[in-house]
Amino acid sequence: MGIFEKFKLGFKKSASTFTSGLKEIIIKKEIDDKTLSEIEDFLIQSDVGVAASEEIRNIIAEKKIDPNKNKVEEINSILKNYIIDLMFPLENENFFKNKNDLNAILVSGVNGVGKTTTIGKLGKILKSNNNKVIFSASDTFRAAAIEQLENWAKKIDVKIIKSSQGSDPASVAYKAVDEAIKNQFTHVLIDTAGRLQNKKNLMEEYKKIANVTKKIDPNAPHEVLLILDATSGQNVINQVEEFNKIIPITGLVMTKLDGTAKGGILIAIAKKYKLPIIALGLGEKEDDLQIFKAEQFAEAFIATN
Repeated sequence: MGIFEKFKLGFKKSASTFTSGLKEIIIKKEIDDKTLSEIEDFLIQSDVGVAASEEIRNIIAEKKIDPNKNKVEEINSILKNYIIDLMFPLENENFFKNKNDLNAILVSGVNGVGKTTTIGKLGKILKSNNNKVIFSASDTFRAAAIEQLENWAKKIDVKIIKSSQGSDPASVAYKAVDEAIKNQFTHVLIDTAGRLQNKKNLMEEYKKIANVTKKIDPNAPHEVLLILDATSGQNVINQVEEFNKIIPITGLVMTKLDGTAKGGILIAIAKKYKLPIIALGLGEKEDDLQIFKAEQFAEAFIATN
């Protein structure tokens, strides 16, 4: 099952799918100011964000849709093209390509977004492209997190550097990067504790992990990924804002798009932050992490009826 089918299946779980809701507003109506306002309000309620919703409204207004044509198809086409224009520059397929140099990748996010599972899936894709991958179990606050990453390491056959629960997370990351350089690993995926962005001590620990890697390689971490849960809605905007203040984010992965998530939040984030989108999580299986493609996302987003 490809990304298009997964999105269609996932979004159908929502009580009110995006396209059917939009269709109800448009069908049998003239596209006048009142209808445009209803469309804009609907987009905002679908987590598309105020700025993007206003832009889409203005594009529809300027288009002057022919009443003799299928209005739903016309507006869906406008929406699809808007999403592609906005998000195509944010694709980063290069992230997964075969590399020769060290790539220390810090993986962050709040509790419950699926960081450890995402690391396992990222590792599988990277390894399939002939990269040499090592995991760093730097979420030492939870024994379950170490065990979960260890299970992933066994499942996809990559090395893991770990320590006991409660040990210094930064020291684990240091050992992993050191091991990577000594044995020519190309990718170090560093798991970090799920932390709330308003917990100062946890954020300081997060900064310490990044700083420790710089002692081995001044350019490390080479990537800082923020994992976001699509079902969290507008809360993810605040997460991007706060994590980006601590260490600049270089890429996003959005998980749980197979559930009741509206998906529009990814458009809002793309509009506001212009951050690369690395991949989308569409389920729990090993192969349920999809490399982000703007056109596939746009097609899936408008084809949920």
